[in-house]
Amino acid sequence: MPSPAIIDAEDSAPLTVRTGFALRLFYVFGLLALASAAIGLAGKWAGQSIAMGGHTDSRTVREIVIGDDVVNVPDNMIRFEKARQDGAAARLDLYVRWPQMDGYSAEASDAFNHVGGKRSILFISLEPRMMSRDMSSRYAPIYGNLIEHESRPGPAGLRIHRFTEASGYVDEVLAVAEEPGAEPFVMRCLAGAAAKESLAPCERDIHIGKDLSLSYRMPPELAGEWRAVEAKVRDMAGRFLRGTGNR
Repeated sequence: MPSPAIIDAEDSAPLTVRTGFALRLFYVFGLLALASAAIGLAGKWAGQSIAMGGHTDSRTVREIVIGDDVVNVPDNMIRFEKARQDGAAARLDLYVRWPQMDGYSAEASDAFNHVGGKRSILFISLEPRMMSRDMSSRYAPIYGNLIEHESRPGPAGLRIHRFTEASGYVDEVLAVAEEPGAEPFVMRCLAGAAAKESLAPCERDIHIGKDLSLSYRMPPELAGEWRAVEAKVRDMAGRFLRGTGNR
């Protein structure tokens, strides 16, 4: 007959093994639960990031220095993620929805993602001036010598000129509106297949601030509203320069 000491040892050994095994299972399941939660959070974050497609609905206003000018612009109007920070920049690329002139939001996501092929986004760039004349001032001394004299009527008083073959702009046309007492409105537009493939094939540049050049591109569907587009772009730029931002 075994002694009591041997019986105690035989009875306790399985209990110790079972307890250790249970603890290991507890730790394993705990680690699995933590890993699952981490994966879930990472997946949720990644899913939101993918859904935003590089956009942001943040309205944090950034103070950005470009040359001798300071502009204050909200994140959701800044086109590229790396540019959404305070400080100096050589260039700033923006985008806004027409006609609201607002930045990205859940409500405006279809417009910014061009759902259904709709083109209603203005692309705007700010950078130090490289030329002493803006597009309107370049019309008489430069563009006037590069276009054909004959033109065809366009929307809202615009005249559409073809560039000469020697101009280097054979795939573009020049849209011009001349009104008494004002500088001509001048805009270059892609033509043909290139215009259909581009989200905003018409481009114009103006001078703002101390030494900034602002260029904006718009879809051809807005050519008939060129006066309103020009006025709203200038008004928005003025608010950026005054430090009031724009939401």
